[in-house]
Formats: sequence, structure tokens, C-alpha cells
Amino acid sequence: MEKKTQEEAIKQLYRKFEFRNIRQEEAGQAAEIERICFSANEACSEKMMYERVAKAPELFLTAIDRQTGRIAGFLNGLATEETSFRDEFFTDVSLHKPEGRTIMLLGLDVLPQYRRQGLARELMRQYLQRERENGKHIVLLTCVESKVEMYQKMGFLDCGIAESSW
Repeated sequence: MEKKTQEEAIKQLYRKFEFRNIRQEEAGQAAEIERICFSANEACSEKMMYERVAKAPELFLTAIDRQTGRIAGFLNGLATEETSFRDEFFTDVSLHKPEGRTIMLLGLDVLPQYRRQGLARELMRQYLQRERENGKHIVLLTCVESKVEMYQKMGFLDCGIAESSW
């Protein structure tokens, strides 16, 4: 995509969406979006989503549809000093260490009606920039095979098959 076209696409996203941290009262919305975006065995439980929002709201980035006022998509993670992704990050919010320099990304969720508009890419771009400015040095994620190419286009390196059973 040409630079001018990319810039216009980003401007369009800013006209359509507000990008900000999640609010406590939006945890239920986030849990519902997670249920829609992930299979039952991969989705964060409602209880866990509420815990993540309570413990680490600063590590959520939401895209709010300016027309509806509702979340269209979000990205969330936990901070740690660990440098290896393990399944417990999905289920144990006590592993969050705000001063940690590593971010374990736990989910990139975009509702189906908002996909193919560049929203996921913009959420990731903003999130990575923000966390770099906040002193984070490493961002790790785990994903299904079909998503590897998408994340590579966002700048991630494929480090092979994780030890995750999630």
C-alpha cells in the first residue's frame, strides 16, 4: 500500500473509532466479544476478563465505534519480567507485574462486522508504539497456525511452535 493511501486509511479509522484504554464497566462487553471471536476452548472466561480489566486496564487498547459507543475490537495483555510465554498467563492475572518489561499478548479481538478494515493492524500498531514508549522491550503472543502470516505482516517473528496447549 502506498504511504499516502496508508495515511488516509488510518485517518478513516480515527474518524470511525476512538482508541483508548478499556473502562471497568466495559468488561462484560469485552467478554462477549471474546466469546464471539474465539472458540469455546480458547476464549477468556467472563470471570477472567473482569479480573484482567480490574488488574491491568492500562494493557487493554479498545477501538470504540463512534456511532454506537460500543467496543468494535480490542487488544489486551499482561506485563511480566518473564521472556517465555506459558499458558498460565491466560488464566492467572496475578502473574501481571506492571513494572515488567515484557508484554504477553492475550487476545486481539475484532467483531466480524469490523474486520477487513485495518482495525486489527491499527490496534496492534498503536499498542506496540504505546508500550515501547512505556519502556516495554518484548511483546510475545501465541496464535493458531492460520494467524501466523497476519502477525508476521504486523512485524512479529515466527519463533516456531510454542509449548502452549491453550
